[in-house]
Amino acid sequence: MLQRFGIILLCLFLLGACGVTKPKGHLTKVGLLVPETINDQVWGTRGFEGLLRIQSKLEVDVFYKEGMNSEYAVERAVKEFEQKGVNLIFGHGSEYAEYFNHLSSKYPDIHFVSFNGDAKNPNTTSLNFKSYAMGFFGGMVAAHMSKKNKVGVLAAYEWQPEIEGFYQGALAEKNDIQVSIEYVEHWDNDMKAMQIADKMMDQGVDVIYPAGDGYNVPVIERVKERGLYVIGYVSDQSDLGESTVLTSTIQNVGKLYEIVAEQFNKGELKSGNLSFDFQDDVITLGKFSPLVKKDFVQKMKRYIQTYKETGKLPE
Repeated sequence: MLQRFGIILLCLFLLGACGVTKPKGHLTKVGLLVPETINDQVWGTRGFEGLLRIQSKLEVDVFYKEGMNSEYAVERAVKEFEQKGVNLIFGHGSEYAEYFNHLSSKYPDIHFVSFNGDAKNPNTTSLNFKSYAMGFFGGMVAAHMSKKNKVGVLAAYEWQPEIEGFYQGALAEKNDIQVSIEYVEHWDNDMKAMQIADKMMDQGVDVIYPAGDGYNVPVIERVKERGLYVIGYVSDQSDLGESTVLTSTIQNVGKLYEIVAEQFNKGELKSGNLSFDFQDDVITLGKFSPLVKKDFVQKMKRYIQTYKETGKLPE
C-alpha cells in the first residue's frame, strides 16, 4: 500500500512538472519600476497593463515596484529583481534612462528599458514615441471644432514634440486659428494645470489639449464643467465624456511593452534609442465624439492612413 501511494505521489509530481510553463526564449522574468503608482489611470496604469500583457502573452513571472523616484530606490529594486531571476526591466519614465546608464554595467545579464531618454550602454534601450504627428492630428481636430477660433495646449515640458505638432496641425486646418501654449513644468501638478486651464478658458479658448499624463484627467473634468472641449492624451479618454473629449491622442504603451518583450525573447532587441509611430500601430487617434461630423472623421482617417503609408502630413 505504501509503495503504491509513493508511486501515485511520484506521478502527480511528474504531471505537475509537465504543466509548469517554461520560457521559450531569452526572457525569464520581467520587472517594472514606476515613479508614482500603477493606479493613476493614466501613465502608470498603462505601464502596468503592459506588464500584464507580457505575462499573458509570454507566460513569464512579472514583478513591479511603485514610488521608484530616486537612484537609490531604483538600485535597491534592481538588486531585488536580480535575485528573483528578472532579466528584463522596464523603467516607466524618462528619468530611468540616466539611472540605468549608471547601473547597467553592474548587471550585464539584465536588459534595461526606459522611455524618452538616451540609452548609452549595450544592455540599455530607450523607447521613444514619435509624437509630432500625434499632436498634429489632434491639433487639426481641435481647430476644426473650435467655435471661438481659439485653442490651447497645456503641456508639461517644452521639449514634447506633440506640442509643435499640435500647433502646426491646428494651422493646417485653419490658417487663422489662435493657439495658446502654456507649460506646467511637471507631469503631476494638478493645481497649477487647472489654474492655467481656467485662465485659458477665461481668455476664450474653447478646446484644450492637456498634454501631461498626470494632470490631464482633472483638467478634463474642469473643462467639462465649463461645457467646452478637450483632446485626450496618452489613453482613449472618451469615457470621461463624449460631449467633452473630441478624440484622444493615444500612445499604446501596453502594445509597445509586448513588442519589446517579444523582441528580447527572440534575442532581437536592439540597444540604444528606438522610435515608434503610427506605422508601428502603437500611436493612434481614439474614439471620436458624436459631435464631430462623420465626413470630417473619415477625412482624418484618410490623412492618417496616408501618413502611415508615406510619412507625409497634410499641408
